[in-house]
Amino acid sequence: MALSSDHPLDWKFSQVFGERAPGDELQEVDVISTIGFDKSGDHLAIGDRGGRCVIFGRKDGKLNLEEHRSQHELEQLDVSSTKHPEFQFKTEFQSHEPEFDYLKSVEIEERINKVKWCATSNGSQFILSTNDKTIKLWKVKEGKVKKVKEMNPGPLPSSDNVLLSEKSFISREDKPIVANGYRQEWAEKMANSVSQYQDIHSKVADIEDTAQTTCRKVYAHAHDFNIHSISNNSDGETFLSSDDLRINLWNLDISDQCFNIIDMKPQNMDDLTEVITSAEFHPIHCNLLAYSSSRGFIRLVDMRQSALCDSSARILQDGDSHGLKSFFTEIIASISDIKFSKDGRYILSRDYMNLKLWDMHMDSSPVAVYRIHEHLRPKLSELYTNDRIFDKFGCCFSGDGLHYATGSYSNLIRIFSHGTGDEEGTTIEASKNPNRKPLPRAAPRVRRSSLSNLARGFYRHGHENSSSTGSGISYDLSSKLIQVAWHPEANLIASAAANSLFMYYA
Repeated sequence: MALSSDHPLDWKFSQVFGERAPGDELQEVDVISTIGFDKSGDHLAIGDRGGRCVIFGRKDGKLNLEEHRSQHELEQLDVSSTKHPEFQFKTEFQSHEPEFDYLKSVEIEERINKVKWCATSNGSQFILSTNDKTIKLWKVKEGKVKKVKEMNPGPLPSSDNVLLSEKSFISREDKPIVANGYRQEWAEKMANSVSQYQDIHSKVADIEDTAQTTCRKVYAHAHDFNIHSISNNSDGETFLSSDDLRINLWNLDISDQCFNIIDMKPQNMDDLTEVITSAEFHPIHCNLLAYSSSRGFIRLVDMRQSALCDSSARILQDGDSHGLKSFFTEIIASISDIKFSKDGRYILSRDYMNLKLWDMHMDSSPVAVYRIHEHLRPKLSELYTNDRIFDKFGCCFSGDGLHYATGSYSNLIRIFSHGTGDEEGTTIEASKNPNRKPLPRAAPRVRRSSLSNLARGFYRHGHENSSSTGSGISYDLSSKLIQVAWHPEANLIASAAANSLFMYYA
């Protein structure tokens, strides 16, 4: 893959789901915690902190090609297929419920940490979802159902019963008999009743697309620490799950057995120096995987070399990062997310300050470094105090591997293109007006002591969750965009801001 792009992309707003009206209170259980497209890009799944999974499907012509038969419709379909993909709600289901571990006396939240699409089988989709302790495999089967639109207030008797009742009370001499043996009045009533029944029947049924979900497997009791990553293997049969110290390998068909392939837990926990932060299978080679650590390292593992893979890994590390050390150096070096490019040649990593592009053939330094939060470096002490420095931002590759995206504070999306020479990239806001620039905020005025405690509380809260750079632009630290996903076939980005799902196209 030639890693170069001619020009940056021009982004426009596409869709939003779950947008809050002004004044609506945000419920914690509605906050989106993970998002992901399937390999075809026809489906999008999101998980939230309430343990629910929501599935969206494309509503343009790509999914309904078999339904368009005429030449004119096919021509219209060809024209519409050049537009950006649009999605519609398919189904929602409760994936996980809150639990309580009686042995450890801890609550297990229902929050969905990751969702991953599996290979399609017999027209059904399969999706893995996980909370802190339990992974579940769900089958999603699409179909069509008839939805009642209009009901007849009373049961309509059949035409034969009408004729029998009429014959019982009307004498033969009232009306002349027609050639088929029935009187003229009976024949007219029979025709009217049949036509009315057909009209009403046509209004009763309305065909509607739907999707049914069934839990097929539950993979549990394999992690002592919270699961933060799951990844499907390219062989279509296995997947990995990772917590802070261990990575396990599962077979999709076997839920009561897994193999531990990486174990970083020392005999004495006082000797612990780093933890696993993210893990991902190679998209092509089923024997390769990568995992990142809290020290800023990315380890590449070949499962063919040994059963326990943590001692035979290639390490990718930034050799240029050696410099002045501080208390925050190791914290901001911790990698929160890694992603492989589609061809498996490059790895994208995100730490608190930077987005880095790595070449698997070059382990001494990244190919490119994009500064995301450099303007917050003077504020690290403040960020540590309010725990913002531990926020974990995701990242994603475009389908062609030429563009990358990640999130930031103030619900901003940062998008970069390799080879353009633009290190600032493109910044858009998760709103219906994505190109709106952050407005400078005036310095907070000194409040009089006569203000009520409630007002001072609000003032203090707002001040602690904002940060001003030297340029006078203030970033809202309380609104952060963590989750981003890039459509595998089109320049479409899905991003999650609190409980809202925003989509943008270029």
